[in-house]
Amino acid sequence: MWTLAGQGCWRRSALAAWATRAARRGLPGPRPAPTRGAAAESKTPDRSYSSADRKEKIDMSRFPVENTRNFSIIAHVDHGKSTLADRLLELTGAIDKTKNNKQVLDKLQVERERGITVKAQTASLFYDYEGKQYLLNLIDTPGHVDFSYEVSRSLSACQGVLLVVDANEGIQAQTVANFFLAFEAQLSVIPVINKIDLKNADPERVEKQIEKVFDIPSDECIKISAKLGTNVESVLQAVIKRIPPPKVHRKNPLRALVFDSTFDQYRGVIANVALFDGVVSKGDKIVSAHTQKTYEVNEVGVLNPNEQPTHKLYAGQVGYLIAGMKDVTEAQIGDTLYLHKQPVEPLPGFKSAKPMVFAGMYPIDQSEYNNLKSAIEKLTLNDSSVTVHRDSSLALGAGWRLGFLGLLHMEVFNQRLEQEYNASVILTTPTVPYKAVLSSAKLIKEYREKEITIINPAQFPDKSKVTEYLEPIVLGTIITPDEYTGKIMMLCQARRAVQKNMMYIDQNRIMLKYLFPLNEIVVDFYDSLKSLSSGYASFDYEDAGYQTAELVKMDILLNGNIVEELVTVVHKDKAYSAGKAICERLKDSLPRQLFEIAIQAALGSKIIARETVKAYRKNVLAKCYGGDITRKMKLLKRQAEGKKKLRKVGNVEVPKDAFIKVLKTQSDK
Repeated sequence: MWTLAGQGCWRRSALAAWATRAARRGLPGPRPAPTRGAAAESKTPDRSYSSADRKEKIDMSRFPVENTRNFSIIAHVDHGKSTLADRLLELTGAIDKTKNNKQVLDKLQVERERGITVKAQTASLFYDYEGKQYLLNLIDTPGHVDFSYEVSRSLSACQGVLLVVDANEGIQAQTVANFFLAFEAQLSVIPVINKIDLKNADPERVEKQIEKVFDIPSDECIKISAKLGTNVESVLQAVIKRIPPPKVHRKNPLRALVFDSTFDQYRGVIANVALFDGVVSKGDKIVSAHTQKTYEVNEVGVLNPNEQPTHKLYAGQVGYLIAGMKDVTEAQIGDTLYLHKQPVEPLPGFKSAKPMVFAGMYPIDQSEYNNLKSAIEKLTLNDSSVTVHRDSSLALGAGWRLGFLGLLHMEVFNQRLEQEYNASVILTTPTVPYKAVLSSAKLIKEYREKEITIINPAQFPDKSKVTEYLEPIVLGTIITPDEYTGKIMMLCQARRAVQKNMMYIDQNRIMLKYLFPLNEIVVDFYDSLKSLSSGYASFDYEDAGYQTAELVKMDILLNGNIVEELVTVVHKDKAYSAGKAICERLKDSLPRQLFEIAIQAALGSKIIARETVKAYRKNVLAKCYGGDITRKMKLLKRQAEGKKKLRKVGNVEVPKDAFIKVLKTQSDK
């Protein structure tokens, strides 16, 4: 039988044998048993370093201002911005070269599903050129017209842009719009012709277009294939040679511009900042110029493309900053951050985004109201171009009136609510902001201004109270192959557009400029344009103010009672067709009752369209086999009187699913 001492002796000899074998093989031997004091110490984990310290911190002082370049990639939709960004990340060693590198900077689920960029994303690249190491801060921007606010914000943190043009499609409408955004910001523009590997690519034709439309010499264009990586290295070299370093002063007090922000459930607000003056490091006390609140910096770093903590950030650099901001309203985009007790002149910030489209948003179940409110607050922090106003409806309950930059913007916002916050909502038909000039001094005193803006059609004032109505107009640019010009002109005329300009940009492509009423293009104009031109035409628009218009408020009545949620504002010439369409949709959506339902569209007291939902009806003649006709007439008359009486006392309630069917955007128009 073994004793305890014998067991201990056996264990020691076994450990000694293991140590000998390990030494022969060059492996580490067994760990020495800890002493009692050491064992007690080991029970308390070492918390002296955080997860941020575990990553190797980069020393950003190695990059002087003259070795720093800040640039954006701008282009029309699907011209290869994100693919070029992937190749640049690979070239500079930020990501490994694999076949899975597709849309690396497009991190949202909605971006990967739709294949478009929705959010501008930042990445800091380290590149060695001619014996010097350069810091290149890249911002990948969206291409769709609805996200042009993201582009203009990104350009504020840059000194130059790569203007990417498809070698097959050439200059498109959004290429023109983005070029002028960069031109107005006085940035250096490097034209890059992408997709030269395509069978139908014609880079020489695109060079001529760039020279004619933008007045950039054709020898400045860089021809690449981002997909295959052909000639991409020359893009990085051009960025270093042609884009100037930022004009900043590192010895001045800190001035940092917040140009984007996201909300993290555990760390609070993560602010993307561009430093214009000074230095910021962990532990600094900073003040927000907007809220005047003081915060302590918990972490600073660069995006490479994932978060990479650094010791400090210096003027001229772009990175992220976490300072314990727990409330989503605290990090305003366009805000200036400065050091505590070292106040500075705030930076100009951004022109606030002007919503082009308004829609009502309501929770499907009112018990979800608070959850949806929290989700909207967090999402509007990340997408500051959405405006939010409280609203309520008799049929749909409490909700919000949201302002968006366009229809795609509205769809993406709704999709992100569903995917990121699991929120299901009802979205009403999009409307545009109208204006009314009030006629009497009493009304001006009541509203406190002569010109009022109407974002909810139910609040549209009566004609007797105003001198004129104004509707928003936009300057639209259409670029199309010339064989579709006739069809597109007819479409524009049908939408009450006025032609302003027409110009050939090469032998077979034409650029048209039209003034459109915004409400004519907001729902289905883009789809109609694409189908007429077999997908070749591109469209872009910019705000062009307001013009007077003959607008009318159209009420929808059910058995003589107005349904407030279905009130719309339409142009006088389009009132009949719009009223008929809504009545037909309601007829298909409303459940039948025991009495007849009259659905009417009315302008004031004038009925312009009507549909009828027939009543359920018992066959009262079933018991009559032959016999006198007067007997049958008597039974039918009694039934009709009963239905008439029921219709007077009966109340039509529109079910919620019928509202959803009528209010949602008609994609099948």
